Amino acid sequence: MGGDGGVVEGRDGDRDPPESLRRARTRLYRDGVCELEDFPVDDVAGHLADPATVIWLDLYRPSAGDMGMLATDVGLHELAIGECLDKGQRPSLNRYPEHLSLDAYGAALDPETSALMLFEIAVFCNDRVLITVRKDCGLDLEPVVAGWDASPEQTRNGVAFLLYGLLDHIVNGQFQAVRQLDEAVDDLEEQLFDARRSNAQPVQQRLFQLRRDLIALRRVVKPMEEVVESLLSQDVLAVGGAMAPYYQKLYDHAMRAADWTDALHDLAATTVQTNLITQANRLNTIMKKVTSWAAIIAVPTAITGFYGQNLPYPGYGSTSGMFVSTGLIAVLSVLLYTVFKRNDWL
Repeated sequence: MGGDGGVVEGRDGDRDPPESLRRARTRLYRDGVCELEDFPVDDVAGHLADPATVIWLDLYRPSAGDMGMLATDVGLHELAIGECLDKGQRPSLNRYPEHLSLDAYGAALDPETSALMLFEIAVFCNDRVLITVRKDCGLDLEPVVAGWDASPEQTRNGVAFLLYGLLDHIVNGQFQAVRQLDEAVDDLEEQLFDARRSNAQPVQQRLFQLRRDLIALRRVVKPMEEVVESLLSQDVLAVGGAMAPYYQKLYDHAMRAADWTDALHDLAATTVQTNLITQANRLNTIMKKVTSWAAIIAVPTAITGFYGQNLPYPGYGSTSGMFVSTGLIAVLSVLLYTVFKRNDWL
C-alpha cells in the first residue's frame, strides 16, 4: 500500500503507472502549508493524533485489505468501503457518523475519437482528512494540487477547501465536456442541411454517438447539483463562513452544467428527429423524380409497344409515318417534362 507499483489499464493496454498515478500519495497540511509529502500510509493515524494537521490521502485502485486498514486507522464505515470497492456507483453524497462519503465522475472527450470518457472517483472526508480513491487512470489531480498550493490562505480552511478544489476541478471538466458536445451538435446540424453531402452514413453514426454520450454525461452531471447542494447543508464538514461563497459558486456552476446538459439532450433528440425527417424528404424527392422520368419514358414505350403488335399505324410502310410517330413521341415527352417541371416534380 505504501509503495509505488501496480498497473494502469488504458486504451493501449496494461502499463506501469506514471508518477501522477502512484498507488498511494499522501500530504500533510499545517496552517495551510504542505509540511510533509509522500509519507507512508501507515503513518496517517499517527499524524492525525496532532489536532493541528490536515491530511490528504490519494489511493489508486486500492484493495479490500487497504481499505480495511483505513477503516481502522481513520474510522471509515464498512458500508462506505463496500460501495467504494464497487465500480459504477451513481454520483451521490452519503453521511456517516464520522465522515462523509461521495462518488463523482470526471468527464472529458477523447482527443482521437471525440467519444466521451468518464473517470470515477470516491471521496471520504471529515474535518481532518480527505481521502480520494480513483478507480481508473483518467482523472488527473495535479491541477487540483497546484490550486491548493497556490492558495495557502484558503487552504487554512482545511478539508472544506481541499474538497472544494477537487469538486471544482470535476465540475469544470464536466462543463467543458458539455461545451464540446454542444459544439459537435451544432456542427452536425449544419451537415444535416448540407445538400451537397453525398454520404449520410458518417453523419448518422456521429449523431447517434453524440446522443449516447449525452445520455451518459447527463447521468453523472445532474446528480452533482444535488451533491453540492447537500454539502451546503451538512454539519459533519464545516463549509460555512469563509467557504460558503465558494460552495455557492460551485453549486451555481454545477446547476448551469446540469441545465445545459438537459437542454443539449433535448436538442440532440430533436436533431435525430430532424435527420429522420430530412432523410424521408430526400427519399420522397428522389421517388418523385424517378416516377416522373418513368412516366416520360412510358410514352414512347406505350406507342412502340402498341404498334409492335404487328398492327399498321398511320403512315405504315412510308418514311412520313416514321417521322409522324417519332414526332408524336417527342412532343408527348416534352409536354410531360414541362408539366412535371412546372409542378416541381423534376
